[in-house]
Amino acid sequence: MEVTRIRALRGPNLWSRHTAIEAIVTCTPTECLLANLPEFDGRLRELFPQIGAIRSTAHEDGLSMAHALEYAALGLQAQSGCPVTFSRTTATTEAGVYLVVVEYSEEVVGRLAFELAEALCAAAAGTGDFDAQAALDRLRELDEDERLGPSTGSIVYAAVAHNIPFRRLTSGSLVQFGWGSKQRRIQAAEIDSTSAIAESIAQDKDLTKKLLEAAGAPVPKGRPVTDFADACAAADEIGFPVVVKPQDGNQGKGITVNIANRAGLELAYRVACEFSDEILVEKYLPGHDFRMLVVGDKLVAAARREPPLVIGDGVHTVRALVEEVNKDPRRGVGHATSLTKIRFDEIALARLADQGLNAESVPTKGQRVILRNNANLSTGGSATDVTDDVHPDMAARAVAAAQMVGLDICGVDIVCDSVLRPLEDQAGGIVEVNAAPGLRMHLSPSYGKGRNVGEAVISTMFAPGDDGRIPVVAVTGTNGKTTTVRLIAHLLSKSGLRTGMTNTDGVYIEGKRIDSGDCSGPRSARNVLLHPYADAAVFETARGGLLREGLAFDRCKVAVVTNIGMGDHLGLNYITTLDDLAVLKRVIVQNVADNGYAVLNAADPIVAGMAANCPGGVIFFAADRNHPVMATHRAQGKRVVYVENDAIVVTEGKMSQRISLAGVPITHNGTISFQVENVMASVAAAWAVGLSWDAIRTGLASFVNDSDNAPGRFNVFDYKGSTVIADYGHNPDAMLALVRAVEGMPAKRRSVVISGAGDRRDEDIRQQTEILGAAFDSVILYQDACQRGRADGEVIGLLRAGLAGANRTSVVEEINGEFIAIDRALEQLNPGDLCLILIDQVEEALAHIAKRVADAG
Repeated sequence: MEVTRIRALRGPNLWSRHTAIEAIVTCTPTECLLANLPEFDGRLRELFPQIGAIRSTAHEDGLSMAHALEYAALGLQAQSGCPVTFSRTTATTEAGVYLVVVEYSEEVVGRLAFELAEALCAAAAGTGDFDAQAALDRLRELDEDERLGPSTGSIVYAAVAHNIPFRRLTSGSLVQFGWGSKQRRIQAAEIDSTSAIAESIAQDKDLTKKLLEAAGAPVPKGRPVTDFADACAAADEIGFPVVVKPQDGNQGKGITVNIANRAGLELAYRVACEFSDEILVEKYLPGHDFRMLVVGDKLVAAARREPPLVIGDGVHTVRALVEEVNKDPRRGVGHATSLTKIRFDEIALARLADQGLNAESVPTKGQRVILRNNANLSTGGSATDVTDDVHPDMAARAVAAAQMVGLDICGVDIVCDSVLRPLEDQAGGIVEVNAAPGLRMHLSPSYGKGRNVGEAVISTMFAPGDDGRIPVVAVTGTNGKTTTVRLIAHLLSKSGLRTGMTNTDGVYIEGKRIDSGDCSGPRSARNVLLHPYADAAVFETARGGLLREGLAFDRCKVAVVTNIGMGDHLGLNYITTLDDLAVLKRVIVQNVADNGYAVLNAADPIVAGMAANCPGGVIFFAADRNHPVMATHRAQGKRVVYVENDAIVVTEGKMSQRISLAGVPITHNGTISFQVENVMASVAAAWAVGLSWDAIRTGLASFVNDSDNAPGRFNVFDYKGSTVIADYGHNPDAMLALVRAVEGMPAKRRSVVISGAGDRRDEDIRQQTEILGAAFDSVILYQDACQRGRADGEVIGLLRAGLAGANRTSVVEEINGEFIAIDRALEQLNPGDLCLILIDQVEEALAHIAKRVADAG
């Protein structure tokens, strides 16, 4: 068995809405049927008993080793704690070759699971060993490193519950919510509206104390110190017991509390110096340690924190008791789990010594053994929820402290006897104010009720009903995609929306190109969704990007499918039939938002059939209002767009709007039928987004079919009294549409310049010239810049073969080079002639033609 071409599908894709790893797996003839390997299944289960039953999801005749790989990769992730459930194995048209798809929650974990699953299958097929526990440990450790921590995760889960899209910007905790101009960002429990000044204040514990004291809040006495001698002097000034802490520390690192003498002070000072050069000594306040979580202007959670401790049983040593406590599955290393393991270090041993104990002491039954003075969860402490007990005055004190520092999300640490009374009524005080506070003690407290603090954060960032989404329009099909994308983007822009657009020419923001090349894939689309100026987005969604990575978004407002026709690129990447192509193209329809629309070509039966897969509404378009699909939809009072009496008509129930084709320049007064189809699709998309009809009419009137608005899309030039048309058509359907368009244009003699893309099937290349040979008097064949895997002359040979028996073409020339071919065609033109030039290098060819036209003028 050989695993090749592993891909990460990072969005909704051909197989499901799950992120997934897709691999091509080649099996030997023996491996194509597990029944040929009688010992394999037993050996596989011996090595990995948790794999479960191996089944086929594609109703194939038998199970192959590729199916075993699928279930091994899924099972290894599931057993390591990853929330994955989806997988699939499908046989391709090549014997022994399968596509294996397995869901992942973290991409690197999914890739490792595939690697380990391959090793497992190899061991089961041979005599090698496979350590399943070691594999699970590797996956579990990697997953813990990669997945969002509890704090960030709780905010992300709350966003998902509100239908707000999110994207991790790094492997850490920097996350974007929403798209374009509506985006917001967090870093752990810190939001983008928090100022750097507020965060800087919170990091300076002495400055924070001064500000709080100025506001009348009770704080412990103390000051920064320069060295140990100064620390002793400060302790003498305020009196023991004292607290020593780094002035800019966090997560309880380097803090020692309740220091009663100089010996303890020396140890505490040394520990604090490991984390900072600036040390603070302040008065120890007796009482319980409480963390108040303030989000916006509200106290949303509160917890009483206990230092790490164990309870003696009169039998086990302190070390054994700690080991037992650390077996709690909630305790881990770092912050990925709700609790942190208690650790033995210099501070823990010193705290034991203060109690007359050491690691091997056996405490009496019921004896509380404290391992640390501070109660931070990150050092092994525990938390008890007390949110419902907090006195309103104490809550107000916490909110005021957060606002004094300027933090939107703030952890206020208070030491006092009880939260049931105002802080002023007891000998307590605010000891710290923390930016980006940990949320896990509130999400999963050791005792008491968990609080949905992620919801509070999201509610602060987004107003009720705001899902952070901008209108996204996805366009796919065989022909007309780029023109339709450009026209929809133009309509959105003319209505006042700053619009991002991707297509085969580049990436555009507000009409300015920020990237060039074929940008019709998900990476370019994701870049638009990142852009802070985008109020709306229109994406050309090509089959290649869909196959490579899936969609760049989870849901779109509008999905437009222009046509399928005879298809394009068939035979590539196991998309071999029109049905295969339709299943791929309808991915955008399947991922329309519930309140969105699919815009479908009713005259194309394959496209019209996609309506059943749309979660939202459907707008059908076709020139003929009486087409059965159109008539049925219209009779049901649903949205349709059609042509009637030289006008585009849109109707829904009793509502009707008419747009004269005379006011739509791109259609040449309605004579270019394929442009009329593109306009109908664009009008339907603009309608679905909610643009006004005045804005739509204005936008259509200002969209001229030139090389600026629609480069390579039926661009018409006047060259010495002849008509020259440049177009990027490159498949049989496009040839048919172009022939129909030019047939309505007068011409004494018609010529065409064409090459072919080498990544099409032989029959598709031949069919293009078969169509053209019936409509043009002369043909110039040229070899373009990229043969896409074909040998020199191979594409031209296929094009010439298509002209065999042509009933109109009488002259055929072959030329090496696109621009030379263009020049040759222009040289042959006389006034009144028409020449169709099918360009390959769009921008360069258009510039070349424009220069020749200008020179001739």
